Amino acid sequence: MSVAVTAGLLIFFTIVILLLLGIPIGIGLIVASILAITQVLGFSAAVPSSALKMFQGINIFTLLAIPFFILAGNIMNKGGIAVRLINLATALTGRIPGSLAQTNVVANMLFGSVSGSGTAAVSAMGSIMGPIQKKEGYDENFTAAINIATAPTGLLIPPSTALITYALVSGGTSVAALFLGGIIPGILWGISCMVVAFFYAKKKGYVGKKQITLNEFFKVALDAIPSLLLIIIVVFGIVGGIFTATEGSAIAVVYSLLLSTIFYKTINLKELYVILIDSAKLSAIIMFLIGSSNIMAWVMSFTGIPDMMANLILGISDNPIIILLAINILLLFVGTFMDLTPAILIFTPILLPVCLALGMTPLHFGIMLTFNLCIGTITPPVGNILFAGIKVSSVKLEKVMPQILKFYVAIVVVLILVTYFPWFSTFLPSLAGLS
Repeated sequence: MSVAVTAGLLIFFTIVILLLLGIPIGIGLIVASILAITQVLGFSAAVPSSALKMFQGINIFTLLAIPFFILAGNIMNKGGIAVRLINLATALTGRIPGSLAQTNVVANMLFGSVSGSGTAAVSAMGSIMGPIQKKEGYDENFTAAINIATAPTGLLIPPSTALITYALVSGGTSVAALFLGGIIPGILWGISCMVVAFFYAKKKGYVGKKQITLNEFFKVALDAIPSLLLIIIVVFGIVGGIFTATEGSAIAVVYSLLLSTIFYKTINLKELYVILIDSAKLSAIIMFLIGSSNIMAWVMSFTGIPDMMANLILGISDNPIIILLAINILLLFVGTFMDLTPAILIFTPILLPVCLALGMTPLHFGIMLTFNLCIGTITPPVGNILFAGIKVSSVKLEKVMPQILKFYVAIVVVLILVTYFPWFSTFLPSLAGLS
């Protein structure tokens, strides 16, 4: 048995067993990697080498963007941003059948991109929009379903920490290009769910709201502009080369802090302390995952696992359509039991060489990968956005799932478009001269 096969089996079964035992994925990655490399280097060399690789994995200046964006997102979450974006979404969708559901979709797209967190979006929108829709006679399971189904759009629409993570692990794919590449797929995800909600609303008789006047619209839009400016400043600043992703993330923190404490006056010092602690905890978890995954990336490269996997997948068929279908099925399956960040860290070095061999660009693959894994966040048994949405809406999984299924169909249609038509991911980056 070759070194690659032995190492691959050790890593796979060790991670599966540790996950079943309830061991955190970061610990599992380290243990599995050390066991695998021990077969080649011996234990006395494997442990210090792994420690060095873990440190090297997080000793990267660009990684500072992640804790800064997390902090900015948490400040925005607590800073009264959600209500203002909901008001804007309501103004935009007021006359459409099922307008409250449509508002939920647009608000998730706006707030998710501003906060950079699908969990924050589903919680904020569920707590605000849920009671309003219930009062208007909307089925509570449908309300929860559309909120859950559209919350991940903010993980694709920039600024996105998931895309920053992919940029690093893929070997330096342009963050600016990824940010632009995620916009169309993220918007298409939201629009596809709006189409489903439209026909459901027509069937159930959920009518639109009264159209607001032009003056009322401008008032609502003006109130929301300061929040939306965060996206414009950060994304266009990075894309335009005015500042780097790391500098942009720091600007996002300063901007959101000024907006929430001085302009909106919705956060005090006590709340800011809690936000800082929560952001530090989440940042530490992600950094630990990145460090531990760097050990695994080194072990896989050292033992030849990516080449073995590439040959195995490419051996399935000579048809790129079939191979990409197999990769999508694999990623959809992985996303059902693994969180977004560790999945990106583990499967990028395995699958990226395969997709490059098929003629894909790292940009196109990154958007496809992230899109697949975002679906996993709303899929049982582990989907964190799914269960956060169920909790905030006080509904049962078995009642919500039949409603979510119709949205899955629409989202998968968009996934197929993103997979087989690179234009959806590459058009905006190409327009900006980034691909």
